[in-house]
Amino acid sequence: MQTLQWLGLAVIVLISTGSALHALLHKREPAAAFAWIAFCLLFPLVGPVLYSLFGINRVRMRAVQLRGELSGGDPDPDPEHTLPARIPPAFRTQAQISSAVAGLPISHGNVIDPLTGGEAAYPAMLEAISHAAHHVFLSTYIFESNASGERFVEALAAARARGVDVRVLLDGAGEWYSWPRARQALRRRGIPVARFLPPRLIPPSPLINMRNHRKLLIVDGHTAFTGGMNIGDRHLIDRPGPRSGIRDVHFRLQGPLAEQLQAVFLEDWEFVTGRRDDPARAPVTATPGNALCRILLDGPNEDLHRLTMVLVGAVAAARDHIAIMTPYFLPPRELVAALQAAAVRGTRVDIVLPGRNNLPFMHWATRNMLWELVKWGVRVYYQPGTFDHTKLFVVDGQYTQVGSANLDPRSLRLNFEVVVEVYDTQFGEQMARHVEACRLASRRITLAELDERPLLPRIRDALAWLFTPYL
Repeated sequence: MQTLQWLGLAVIVLISTGSALHALLHKREPAAAFAWIAFCLLFPLVGPVLYSLFGINRVRMRAVQLRGELSGGDPDPDPEHTLPARIPPAFRTQAQISSAVAGLPISHGNVIDPLTGGEAAYPAMLEAISHAAHHVFLSTYIFESNASGERFVEALAAARARGVDVRVLLDGAGEWYSWPRARQALRRRGIPVARFLPPRLIPPSPLINMRNHRKLLIVDGHTAFTGGMNIGDRHLIDRPGPRSGIRDVHFRLQGPLAEQLQAVFLEDWEFVTGRRDDPARAPVTATPGNALCRILLDGPNEDLHRLTMVLVGAVAAARDHIAIMTPYFLPPRELVAALQAAAVRGTRVDIVLPGRNNLPFMHWATRNMLWELVKWGVRVYYQPGTFDHTKLFVVDGQYTQVGSANLDPRSLRLNFEVVVEVYDTQFGEQMARHVEACRLASRRITLAELDERPLLPRIRDALAWLFTPYL
C-alpha cells in the first residue's frame, strides 16, 4: 500500500514538473510562463489539469494538424528584388517586411473600388455573377436566408444552369446565424456547397475557434470582391423592418490580384472537400489599372504574429497620418507600442470605433485599455448612429489595408482571414477621406472621460478585458 502511495506521488510530481517544463518552453510571454509554472508546481493536481485545458495553444496545434502549413507561402529570402520601383521610398522597408511575411509577389495593374453598404456591394456582386462565363467561387462567413440571400441563390443557380462552375464555401459555425440555413436552399438548386469545420456532436467536434472568416467572391479569375461584408439583409444600411442595418465598405478588385484570391479559395475548398479541381484559365485581359496589391493571409496555422508584424512595420513607416477604422479593437501589445511611439514622434494617429458595438463585451474590454493610447496622444473617436463594421488601415494616404481581419485576438490568432494591402496614392487618399468624414461626425474620447468612469463600469470593463485572448 505504501509503495502505491509513493508511486502515485511520483506520478503527480512528474506530471506537475512536466507541465511546468512545457510552459517554460512553449509560452511566448514571460508573465504567462511564470504564472503557469508556479500554478503547476504549487497545485500539483489542479494546476496541470487546468494548464492542459486552458494553457496549451490547441488552436494553433489543431490548425496545423488540420491544414498543415499550406497558406501564406514560404518567406522570400531576398524580398528586395520583388519590389516595384513605384513603391514610395518611405514604404520600401515595410514592403520588404510584407514580402518576407507573405511569401507572395506584389500584383501589378489592379483596380480597386470601394462599395459602401449592401446597397452598393450586392448589385455589383450580382452583376458580376450574371456575366460569369467560366466560374464563380463564393466564400462567406454568414449567408442569410432572407431577401438579399435569396437574390444570391437565384443568381448562383442561374449561373450554374448556363454551365458555369459554381462553388460556395460556408463557415460551419457562421451558417447558424440564419434559419433556415441558406445551405439547404443552395443545394436544392443544385449548387455545390461545402462547410468549413462544422461543429458536430457525433463524432464530437465542438470547434468554436478556427473559423473561416474570409469573404471572397471570384468571377472568372479576373474580378474579385473582398472585405468584411457577409451576405444578407443585415448589411443593408437602410435595412427594411425594425432592426437597424450595418454600415460597411466592401471592395471590388479587377486585375491579376483576383488570381491570388482565387488561389486562396481553391486551397480552402481543397481542405474541406479533398478536391481542388482548378478551373480552366480564363482568357487573359489587359491589366485595367495601376494599383499595386498583395494578399496577406492570417490564421492559427500561420505564424501568429505575421499580420501584426506587417501592421507594426506600416506604423513605423508613417510620417504624417495613420487612420484606422475597425469594429473590434483589442490590438496586441506590439501594435499598441508602435501606435504610442508614432503619436509621440508627431504622427497624427486617428482611430474611429463604433460608439455602440453589436458585441457589448468587446466595447467594454476596449474601453479598459484605451487610456494607454489616449495618454500618449493617439486620437480615439466613437462614431454615433448605425453600427459600422468597416475595416480600414491607411498610412499617409499611400498604403492601405482592407479585408476581413479586425484588430482583435480572434482575427489575429483564432480565425482564418484574408487582407489586401494596396500601394496606391489615389486609393489611399480616397480611403483616408472616408475615415476623416467619419471622424468629423464622431466624438473624441478624452483621458478624463476614461479616468472618471464610475467604479462599477470600470470593474465590468476590466473583467471583460481579462478575457481579451478569447474575445
